[in-house]
Amino acid sequence: MHVITRLTMGGASENTVSQIEALERAGYASTLVLGPQSERPTVETARRRGCRVVELDGLVREVSPARDFAAALQLWRLFRRRRPAIVHTHTSKAGFVGRLAAWLARVPVVIHQPHGHVFYGYWNRPRTAAFVALERLAAHWTDTIVTLTPREVEEHLQRGIGRSEQFAVIPSGVPIRAVRAAAPPRAEARARLGLSPEAYVIAGVGRLVPVKGFDLLVTALAQVAARVPSAHVLLIGSGAEHDALQARAAALGVADRLHITGSVTDVTGRLAAADVLAAPSRNEGMGRVIVEAMALGLPVVGARVGGIADVIDAECGLLVPPDDASALADALLELALDEARRTKLGAAARPRAEAFSTTVAADALRALYDGLIRSRRLGP
Repeated sequence: MHVITRLTMGGASENTVSQIEALERAGYASTLVLGPQSERPTVETARRRGCRVVELDGLVREVSPARDFAAALQLWRLFRRRRPAIVHTHTSKAGFVGRLAAWLARVPVVIHQPHGHVFYGYWNRPRTAAFVALERLAAHWTDTIVTLTPREVEEHLQRGIGRSEQFAVIPSGVPIRAVRAAAPPRAEARARLGLSPEAYVIAGVGRLVPVKGFDLLVTALAQVAARVPSAHVLLIGSGAEHDALQARAAALGVADRLHITGSVTDVTGRLAAADVLAAPSRNEGMGRVIVEAMALGLPVVGARVGGIADVIDAECGLLVPPDDASALADALLELALDEARRTKLGAAARPRAEAFSTTVAADALRALYDGLIRSRRLGP
C-alpha cells in the first residue's frame, strides 16, 4: 500500500504513480491511499493508469492535530484489515502519519520516500527544526528511506535522520523516449506560443511558489535583457506567485518578455520552444523537469541545492549559488552569447538524461522490494 496526502500535477505524484505501474508489472499488487485535497483530474488519470485508489478524508497536507490523529487511526484500521506486506509512504506529512500507523499495525516492511525534503527553503528555523525532529523519530519506524539522489542521503544524515544503511537511492524515473516523441520541432513550438524564431528563450517549469525561485529568474531576466534584447522567459506552471511575478516583471521593465502559460498537460510541447532551462530552486529533490529538458537536448542552469547538482554535471549545464539572481543572470548570459557552448552542453545532456529514465528507476525499485521481501522471508 502506498500513502500520499494528495495527487497533483507534479513530480512527486507522477513518480508515485509511475512506481505503482512498475511494481504491478513486477508482480506487486498495489493500492494507493490518498487524501481529499487531491486534484480530481490527476486522480482519474491515475485510475486510468491502473491504480487502485482508497481515499481517506483525514489525510490532509497541512498540520492539523485532530485530522492527523484521525488519519493515523484510519490508516491503522486499513492496514489491520488489508494486512499489506509493504507500506510505502510518499512525502513528509503522509510519511509521518503513514509510518506511525504502519508501525502500530505491525506491517512487516515500511518504506518512506520524501521526494525531496523540507529541511531548508520552506519555513522558518523553529518550524523546520520541528519537522526534522519528527523525521528523526519516524526513521526508527522505517526499514528503508528512498531518496532521489545521493546528496539527499547526505542531507538527511547531516541532520541525524536515519542510519546510512537505511538509505536507497532511486531517481524519479522519466520516460525519456516518450518525452522526445512528444516534442514538436522548436520552430513549431515557438509559433504556437507566439515567440520569435530568433528569440533567446529561457524556460522555467514548476509551481509558482517561493521555493521554486522564479522571482530570481524574473530579476535575472532584466539583467540578461539589457545585453540580449531578444531574451524572453517562458514560465510553465501556475501558483500563488503568479501576480507577484507579473508585478515584478513590470517593475523591472520586462513585462513583455515574461510569458506564463499556467498549468498545462503538454509541458514538453512548451519546453521544446526553449534554448535553455533555468532551475533556480531554493530546494529541490531532483527535478524531473531538468531531466526532461536534458532529454530534449537543452542545457540547464540550476541552483546548487538538493539533488540538482547530482543531475547536472559540468558537461551538460551550469550550477550557480542559490538565492543569487546576479549569478543566475551571468550564467544565462554566458549561454546566450556563446551558441557553440550552448549546443555542446545540450548535446551532452541527451545521454546524461538516460541515467534517470523510468527503466533505470523501475529496475532499482524492483531490486529494493525483492531484497526486502527476501530479508523478511515474506515471499515464496
